[in-house]
Amino acid sequence: MEQPYSVQTSAQSVVATNRVLRNTYRLLSMTLLFSAAMAFVAVQINMPPLGMLITLGGYFGLLFLTTALRNSPWGLVSIFALTGFMGLTIGPIINFYTQAFSNGSELVMLAMGGTGVVFLTMSGIALTSKRDFSGMGQFLFIGILVAFLAGLGAYFFQIPALSLAVSAMFVLLMSGLILYQTQAIVRGGETNYIMATITLFVSIYNIFTSLLHLLGFALGED
Repeated sequence: MEQPYSVQTSAQSVVATNRVLRNTYRLLSMTLLFSAAMAFVAVQINMPPLGMLITLGGYFGLLFLTTALRNSPWGLVSIFALTGFMGLTIGPIINFYTQAFSNGSELVMLAMGGTGVVFLTMSGIALTSKRDFSGMGQFLFIGILVAFLAGLGAYFFQIPALSLAVSAMFVLLMSGLILYQTQAIVRGGETNYIMATITLFVSIYNIFTSLLHLLGFALGED
């Protein structure tokens, strides 16, 4: 008599997982479009950089707010505020590369394409692989913390080599984070699509900006 109940429970779990995955990808698509629109506005008005303190303050403040509201309808408002703000911060970065390099537009497009390839590849592995990637969580957390602190050091002490190393670290770490987060959704470890969307969005954002930095160094033409 236990088998029908077990099958029903398993089926319900699959349905719930598919719903979280579907809602995550839907919300991720909308936030990416909104962020791109805000970045376009920032580019068009030639918005100056917001500065390190405002950028970090806005990011962590809105991230904390979204996390606190993740189980509320207001969480959707908050996540669009967060991703829109991050889109605004991309505008000045894009303007810098298009103005500093004669092939700046090509670098931006190449970084966008590379980001798309990384996301699709990592997502595909997470969706199809039978390997358990849940053990990566602690490593990713420590690695991201180290990379973040190293990035602050490179910024304040103006160390170009360290800055490039941090960008390379972020590409690898964020790729791993996409893999980890997507599999967490698939296996039922992540049930909140707002939090899943934040993780994937931040990963995409960091991969794009890091690739742009690396490409500017390697392929930028004055």
